[in-house]
Amino acid sequence: MKKWFAVIGDPIKHSKSPEMHHFWYEDMQEDAAYVPIHVTPDTLAQAVESMKLLGASGWNVTIPHKETILPLLDALDEQAAKMGAVNTVVRQPDGTLKGYNTDGLGFVRSLEEAIGDTQKSARLLIIGAGGAARGIAFALQASGYTTITIANRTVEKAAAIVEEMQAGEAISLQQAGEQLAQFDILVQTTSAGLSDDFSMPFPLTHLREGAIVADIVYNPLITPFLQAAQQQGARIVTGVGMFVHQGAIAYEHWLHKTPNTNAMIARLTTQLGGN
Repeated sequence: MKKWFAVIGDPIKHSKSPEMHHFWYEDMQEDAAYVPIHVTPDTLAQAVESMKLLGASGWNVTIPHKETILPLLDALDEQAAKMGAVNTVVRQPDGTLKGYNTDGLGFVRSLEEAIGDTQKSARLLIIGAGGAARGIAFALQASGYTTITIANRTVEKAAAIVEEMQAGEAISLQQAGEQLAQFDILVQTTSAGLSDDFSMPFPLTHLREGAIVADIVYNPLITPFLQAAQQQGARIVTGVGMFVHQGAIAYEHWLHKTPNTNAMIARLTTQLGGN
């Protein structure tokens, strides 16, 4: 029977996941389909039950469901449980649902693809304290990065992640703006870049020239945050690499094969307006 997969979120129309997975299915000669499904927070439980009933082999989870889907799953991978967020669901042979988080490792692979893997002592600032920030923080720590600061509008949320990591520091957005020159790498993890009325979390006037600035939003390719960073002389890392790598890890969970990430990154970068 043909396998089918999906991505659920609110909003969902911006997602390039269907295109990416269909590209890989064709490239890998896989008989499978992948569909986007708009799921609002109040219909999440119903959507999960419906996909189980309709025989979905698995699905990706995007904003705002990465944390709220946890109680609806039967089991969690160790990293997903530690991060408290899921972005990939796998239907097990016995019909149960297991959640994984591929965001964090996907980001680390993307970052190190851009800057190399020799900057473990770099001073990192993660902006935001949601599901993606948790995943990235734990993955960076697991990969050997030793100096991680998390800034959030509600400092308590950042402090909760730091406490779970048993390392790092939590600060306010205002403090982050004032201390910006201290950081080597900035990671913008919020979904603000998707909004038409985007406002900067803090001015980048104190950003150190040559700093590396990454945004996990991939559409638009160059977010307002990355534009501002470029104007300050920063080296930017778009969200395309993370998006492709996290998708590839999900693909591996579902189909036990490794798809071509380089071709997909080049394809999406060109499509979204890059060189």
